[in-house]
Amino acid sequence: MTTTATTVQDFLASLTIEQRSVIDPVRSTILSHLPSGFVETINWGMLSYEIPLELYPNTYNKKPLSYIGLAVQKQYYSLYLMPAYMDQNVYQTLMNAFEKAGKKLSMGKSCIRFKKVEDLPLELIGSIIASHTVESFIAAYEKTRG
Repeated sequence: MTTTATTVQDFLASLTIEQRSVIDPVRSTILSHLPSGFVETINWGMLSYEIPLELYPNTYNKKPLSYIGLAVQKQYYSLYLMPAYMDQNVYQTLMNAFEKAGKKLSMGKSCIRFKKVEDLPLELIGSIIASHTVESFIAAYEKTRG
């Protein structure tokens, strides 16, 4: 389910109470761990936490460099963690944390699919989000682009 909202406030206002009860705590975790320089906006039909083009215009698709995404889908929610996509150690840490907590990990390359907040190890996700500065994330991105 992509949104037609163009602002974060419009996006949040469009959510049902049930959706807000899941999105709000995850968003709060993101915002409390998000390093300075990344901005919260709407992009790709979801909440997007990214590096603005003014800071880094050299992306392959001429869009801001995406760091984290948070989406409401039809039957679940999605948390896109680009650090897990770009770093096998982060991906493995996530897998281990889910296994240790007895939680089922439903994950694509960067997308963790979940149905409720309790499905996520928010403390670990917060530390992953806090693990990069804008500069270190750009460097990691450039390394993957060759």
